[in-house]
This record gives sequence, C-alpha cells and structure tokens, in this order.
Amino acid sequence: MNPDGTIRILLVDDHFFVRMGLATSLNGESDMTVVAETGSGTQAVALFREFQPDVVVMDRRLPDQDGVMTTSLIRREFRDARIVMLSVDDGEDDVYAAIQAGALAYLTKDIQRDELLHALRCAARGERYLPPGLAMRLADRIGRPGLSARESEVLQLVALGLSNKEIGDRLAIAESTVKLHMRNLLAKLGVSDRTQATLEALRRGIIHR
Repeated sequence: MNPDGTIRILLVDDHFFVRMGLATSLNGESDMTVVAETGSGTQAVALFREFQPDVVVMDRRLPDQDGVMTTSLIRREFRDARIVMLSVDDGEDDVYAAIQAGALAYLTKDIQRDELLHALRCAARGERYLPPGLAMRLADRIGRPGLSARESEVLQLVALGLSNKEIGDRLAIAESTVKLHMRNLLAKLGVSDRTQATLEALRRGIIHR
C-alpha cells in the first residue's frame, strides 16, 4: 500500500465498460485507487511488473490466456501478489482452479458492491475471502478426487456429442482406452451416464457452453 494506506489496484477484464465502471466505483473510495487496467492476460503480467499493485481484480475469462493462467504466472514471479478473481462462472471447479493458482478471493459478477469492497480490503491485508455459498462448494470439491487432464479432454468431447470411437480418433487413443477414461470420470463425478456427466461438468464449471 501507499504510505497513506491507499490500496493500489490493477483491473483486468476484457470488457472496456466493465473496467470503466469498476474504476469509477473503486476510485470513489477514499482508500482505493486504480493504477492500471487492461483486457489482456499477457499485458496484465507486464503491468503487474511495472506497477506492482497491492491488489489485482482478475476476470476469469480473457481472450488471450484465462485469468487462472494469468494468476499463476503473476504468482510464480511475485509470490506475495494478491489477486481477487471476478467471474460470471460459479462452478466449484472454477473456484478451486482459481484458489489453486493463488487467488485470495473469488467473486461472481453479480456480487454486491459492498461485498466486492470488503473482499478487496481483505485481499490487501493478505486475507482470503469467499462468499459463504462458494466456500461451501469449494469445501465439497476439495473432498472429491479431480479429473486427470486426459479425462477432462474426454469429457469435453463427450459434451460435444462424440461417440467413444470418435473420441478415440480425435485423441489418437484406442476406443478401449476411451471407455476406461469414461468409467473413471463417471465414478469421479458420481454419475451413471454421459448426459449426467455433461450436466454435472457444466454445474461444476469443468466445461462451459
């Protein structure tokens, strides 16, 4: 923070009017100032190096590299970086991925202004913040085994309506291997068929429409 206690903020969101609205709102607080903004994950890393803000407000979805990857890259270089993820997605796997990447807070974009301000002040102090509903989902997610990278790939193709043979051809693996991945991912998701797997993956945020 500045010597006067002002929280210096970097805004990262690919929608200009969202950034403008956030900047206007945050700059209206006596203890906050927006020092830089961008719609690019790549540029966010460069701007963090330049300004070294106290807190980053990071969009989950960005056009060049998503907010989770951008958070991970910033945290790899700056271990004490304090990042608040702001997203339209509220799936438990979205939240889990963000926290695993190093975000201190995860908020959905329908959050009330006062809660956003509270989360930013918590982050500036190095404290974690999750709304109660998301915290419960995260706790539930942590208690279950996650999908492997290959299982996630198979699930993405299942959601597109591909058969096991078509998935095998797409991924250059045997159909029997696809069936094995299907059995494993169904068990991990706690469902019994492909349709339920797709719906559960959408609910958790593993895949998006």
